[in-house]
Amino acid sequence: MTERVLTGDRVTGKLHLGHYVGSLKNRVALQEQYDTYVLLADVQALTTHFDKPDLIRSHLREVALDYLAIGINPDRATIFVQSMIPEIAELTVLFSMFVTVNVLRHNPTVKSESKHSGLDDMYYGFLGYPVSQAADITFCKASIVPVGDDQLPHLELARKIVRRFNELYKPVLVEPRALISEMPRLVGTDGNAKMSKSLGNSIELDSTTEEIAYKIKRATTDPARIRKNDPGHPDVCPIYAYHRAFRSSEVSEIREGCEKGTISCAACKALITSALEQLIEPTRERRAYYAARPDVVDDILLSGTRRARGIARETMEEVREAMSLDYFG
Repeated sequence: MTERVLTGDRVTGKLHLGHYVGSLKNRVALQEQYDTYVLLADVQALTTHFDKPDLIRSHLREVALDYLAIGINPDRATIFVQSMIPEIAELTVLFSMFVTVNVLRHNPTVKSESKHSGLDDMYYGFLGYPVSQAADITFCKASIVPVGDDQLPHLELARKIVRRFNELYKPVLVEPRALISEMPRLVGTDGNAKMSKSLGNSIELDSTTEEIAYKIKRATTDPARIRKNDPGHPDVCPIYAYHRAFRSSEVSEIREGCEKGTISCAACKALITSALEQLIEPTRERRAYYAARPDVVDDILLSGTRRARGIARETMEEVREAMSLDYFG
């Protein structure tokens, strides 16, 4: 039996190169090997955008377009909308009965994301975000979850929830394992450790030729390199990180040229601008194709959600029976 993968994104805006390096590129490969479920996490987007529902509505479409543009194939992968699977919400409530508040408060990812989001108070939904993620994973009995290092605490909690449920009731749920991304997190164009649209340091996957050139031209480089022939320090330069991610076969000569001062920052930027344009151009074209056909996109999302809902119903029948909640058969 083919193993099942669960992956996805909160729908808080268009996806960018950081998403591509961290997850999207890998998803395109995984869909050829596994039964892949791709989640449009609109409910979890409410943890930080509960006062902007119209924004989430538009962002869901944008992220769906990015998925299709980058090569997620609806004939190979199930793309579905989280809020349209009520069984996920039901599982979240049931799991929350045996997850302590202290465990959630000490989750390092929750603390980090709370600080990044600038929340003065910890909302109930935000604190319980990892429990919701556990429900996302277990409703379809996914055995593999691709994650970065920052999401490992969430996955470990999901594993503990599954073990606890199976011990308390019946061995119904599948304990997932992590598939850790081997690529380092892509830095922002400003040198920030994280590429993020909210920080204004990202390059979106639908960027025009002019936008790519503009953002790379303005991107931070080695601050210690003042003159063209000064020896550089590539490991502190975002542009070098982009060469490493998108021009890996030529990265050694970029490093050597930078360290020796034989390649200028302008020339280095020109090379990566060209490489990014080659990467993004076909994605941009596929995105335009689907954007011009909203009915096709709707059909893909509805079909995927129906498929996911069928799996969810089956899982919840087993869960309710295991918990003796199937009062009337």
